[in-house]
Formats: sequence, structure tokens, C-alpha cells
Amino acid sequence: MASLKAKLAVLAAGFMLSGCMQTATTFQAAPEASLKANDKAQLAKARYVNTPVAEPFRRAIVNYHRKEAPGTIVVDSDNHYLYYVQDGGKAIRYGVTVGEEALAFSGIARVGNMAEWPKWTPTADIHKRIEGLPASVPGGVDNPLGARALYLYQGNRDTLFRIHGTNQPEYIGASISSGCIRMTNEDVIDLYSRVKPGSIVVVLDPKQGDSPYNSKMALQGGNAMASY
Repeated sequence: MASLKAKLAVLAAGFMLSGCMQTATTFQAAPEASLKANDKAQLAKARYVNTPVAEPFRRAIVNYHRKEAPGTIVVDSDNHYLYYVQDGGKAIRYGVTVGEEALAFSGIARVGNMAEWPKWTPTADIHKRIEGLPASVPGGVDNPLGARALYLYQGNRDTLFRIHGTNQPEYIGASISSGCIRMTNEDVIDLYSRVKPGSIVVVLDPKQGDSPYNSKMALQGGNAMASY
């Protein structure tokens, strides 16, 4: 009898722990209210395939243990996550595409400029790596910058790195960009609606991410929350 009670107690504790893990991450679609009439019109005529994002990279409300102030953007490139810090130990977590290691940006910056459906002007380095690009591409749903762009500055200097939308949602969770941080168009519209000019952006150094959420484990079907 005592052995049965002990087993039941262990089982109950397991259910309680499982419940805590489940409530730590609440997946949510980007609010429809953040879409303007032009956003809906642009997204409706997209020619790219709107590939569903893998579950670990879907927009979510999560527990957040770091000490950045509410309103700060934190990018954990190792796990392909961007956090928008909120009050009460919470954050909105978005899946992102980040740069290849040799091209990735890290450090502290601020949002120096913001644009809706921005035009894309490839940098000289991008022209060197990719032949045949136009001098610029007008804003629109098939533009590589997508629906929104947040321009990262250090002091008064444009770093040339951006947080922006994408017409390649299939690469969310990968490291293939030219250094910028890409989000789905729906997610970047949601983030843009919350961010103010001058907001601080912290991009953690490679191998220095301390997110409690491990995307690699989650993609393999393991526990998405690492110890911390």
C-alpha cells in the first residue's frame, strides 16, 4: 500500500511539473488588430509560399529571467529567438532567421529609424556576394525587407543591420541571412506596433545566449526549457 501511495505521489508531482512547463509557454498568433488595411492588401497578393513556422518558433508569451527593462529587444541568435521584454517577468518571443556566423551582428544598439513596407537598397558587400542585384527594390510584399524594418544604430551611426520582415518564411529558425534579423511579416508587424524609436536592442554574442528556451531540443521533440 505504501509503495502504491509513493508511486501515485511521484505521478502527481510529474503532472504538476508538466503543467508548469505547459503554462510557461503560451503560443499565440500575431494579433489581427496590428494589421492595417495596406498590410492586409499587401499580404493578400504575396507570391511567396507562406510556409507555416515550426512550433518552437511561433510567437509566444513566455517567462523571462533576464534583467533588461521592459521595452527592450533581446536577440538570442544561438536559439533563433527575439524577445520583446514586458513587465512582470514576461516577454513576447518570436522565431527569427539570423546571419551566418561570419556575417552576424552582436552588441548593443538602438532603434534609430523605423519604416513600413521599406524599399531595399543592397549594401556594397551584398552586391559583391550576389551578382545581378538592382540598385534598389521598391517596398512591397515581395521585397526582401518585407512589411517592416527597424534600423539599428550605435550612437549616430547606422550599423546597416536591420530587424525586418521576409519573403522567405521557410527559413525562420535558420542562420542564412546576410547578417540582418528576419521575422515573418505578421510577426514584424506585431513587433513594430510595440516598439518606439530609440528602443534598446541587445544582440547576444554567439555562444553567449542564456535563453531558458532551447530551440534545438524542442525541434528534436525534447524539453524546450533548459535549466537556468
